[in-house]
Amino acid sequence: MIRHVVMFTWNPEATEEQKAAVPAGLAELPGRIPQIRRYEYGPGVNPGNKDFVLVADFDDHEDFVTYRDHPDHREFIDRCVAPIAADLARVQYRLHG
Repeated sequence: MIRHVVMFTWNPEATEEQKAAVPAGLAELPGRIPQIRRYEYGPGVNPGNKDFVLVADFDDHEDFVTYRDHPDHREFIDRCVAPIAADLARVQYRLHG
């Protein structure tokens, strides 16, 4: 199992409407990309930390790559995330145990 974690910091200019479009867009992706096994996301709750986080699980690295490169995922990033992301941190790792 591969876990994919992304933590976002929004631009100070990001509007509430733009921020709301992120979870709305993410909600559509599991129905379009069957390789997603688990998909959780939400806003950060502690000031001074990241603004938003996504955690996704995939059966294997190949399924993660399919998700990463999927046209619906790429379009969502270009439309909703890229315009408001000031910074992001990503990691993928193999789950053990």
